[in-house]
Amino acid sequence: MVNWVRKFLYRIFCVIAMLVSVYLIVDFLISGTFDYRIFIMFLLLSVVEIWGIIDWRRNYILMQQKESELKLYQHYIQPLEELVKEIRARQHEFDNHVNAILNMHLTVDTYEELTARQSAYITEIVKDDDTRSFLPLLRISDKVLAGFLYSKIVRSPSYVKTEVTVKSLEIISGISEHHLIEIVGTLVDNAYEACTKEMNHIFMELDSLNDQLVFQIKNQAENIKMEELHLFFEKGYSTKDGNAGIRGLGLYNAKMLIGRYHGEICVSIDKVEDKNYICMKVIV
Repeated sequence: MVNWVRKFLYRIFCVIAMLVSVYLIVDFLISGTFDYRIFIMFLLLSVVEIWGIIDWRRNYILMQQKESELKLYQHYIQPLEELVKEIRARQHEFDNHVNAILNMHLTVDTYEELTARQSAYITEIVKDDDTRSFLPLLRISDKVLAGFLYSKIVRSPSYVKTEVTVKSLEIISGISEHHLIEIVGTLVDNAYEACTKEMNHIFMELDSLNDQLVFQIKNQAENIKMEELHLFFEKGYSTKDGNAGIRGLGLYNAKMLIGRYHGEICVSIDKVEDKNYICMKVIV
């Protein structure tokens, strides 16, 4: 409250200073005389006014950023809460599975048969539980980023398989939340748009290094030459067949935004199981 009152009084003072400055200008024009003392006072009041305008503008931009981040939080935390609810709802299911495994010895005759049946049963449970691969997202510190990535994953085409690796649970970055979502969103959208039923594997990796976020995403691609990679970040560049997932201005804008925060973005071709993958890596 004290800080708010201080800012309010300061802005009132700026308004008064502006009125006095206008009065001095009008008085100077009417009288036609020059008084250096009045001129110095006019300069001092002008400096105060300019400083007040700059301070107001800075606070206004900061307020807009906070509002944007709050909207992001409200929008993307919901998918994460839905994942938590789904996991909790399966708790009863899990208890039943545990009981079934514990009582298998009552229906088999040998130890070998017991271990074989338990192994097969557990394998089937893990295969049917799609939420297990996304559990690392629940544990990272940046809940907005976690909710955003989870919402993108669950809304991706049904034929796409996404694997998420979290190397650091404490995600730290100096970039504002809404700009981070804008950058990561561009890379994720490009990767998913590039997927087909034949090339349907996405790898995501989250890490934090030296107080910076390290985000990496890979999607399978064909017929991409090394000399084409540097073109991906050029303004207006796109691929006709969409294999690289480039859509004109997306990566260019992302690169410009990353540059504002002195971050890095790079693209490479990686081999995964003898298949070519476009790899986008951001450090910001």
